[in-house]
Amino acid sequence: MTSQRLRLGVNIDHVATIRNARGGRMPDPVRAAHLAEKAGADGITAHLREDRRHISDEDIERLSREIALPLNFEMAATQEMLDIALKARPHAACIVPEKREERTTEGGLDARGGHNHLKPIVQRLAENGSRVSLFVEADRAQLDAALSLGAPVVELHVGRYCDLVGDGDRAGAAAELKRLREAARHGAEIGLEVHAGHGIAFDTVGDIAAIPELVELNIGHFLVGEAIFIGLEAAIAEMRRLMDAARAKAA
Repeated sequence: MTSQRLRLGVNIDHVATIRNARGGRMPDPVRAAHLAEKAGADGITAHLREDRRHISDEDIERLSREIALPLNFEMAATQEMLDIALKARPHAACIVPEKREERTTEGGLDARGGHNHLKPIVQRLAENGSRVSLFVEADRAQLDAALSLGAPVVELHVGRYCDLVGDGDRAGAAAELKRLREAARHGAEIGLEVHAGHGIAFDTVGDIAAIPELVELNIGHFLVGEAIFIGLEAAIAEMRRLMDAARAKAA
């Protein structure tokens, strides 16, 4: 169990989504990264997809050069993305499943079934100086597989819990939250650093942040959406406040 401050990684992908809807250079995701730092973020996350639907190669290059916060580079387990990550040398590289037709990352990576494919990728990223994370379901077998692959970090997919809360399914949400708690506990017990992400909003962050073994939350889409109404700095600052309040209450 940990009592340390819970880190907040802000995913800026969807600032780039808005930019790309019209073309040009605005809004600038790098500017969003600077605002996130000012608002209390501890890191910046960016997912360079194969189809470049939001973050671009130039964005990654600029983020690597221009931001002071650690960069978490989300990537598919492909040779193209590996080559980019090896060149960019981000602080962290989070391997996620990616399907061209999906709107966003759905579900966790199959670390167990993809062991032979993932092993050399994890090894090369680590040798290049990036801290490797695997985005996985809250499943003991997947956590054990991540450990066997040599990844020091896992990020638990919490999207199902967030969806159940949004649907008003209290029993389902309670069961899913229990599963997340058990997975976080198991991950910490076997020596992994455990993060969480996907779909987190103001109404779901409290129970997730209260899981004592979690070290970092990565949040993006909700913050960019909320920024339309209250501004990006205010949205991030409020998320930071809710995280800190939940962690303090759980201590």
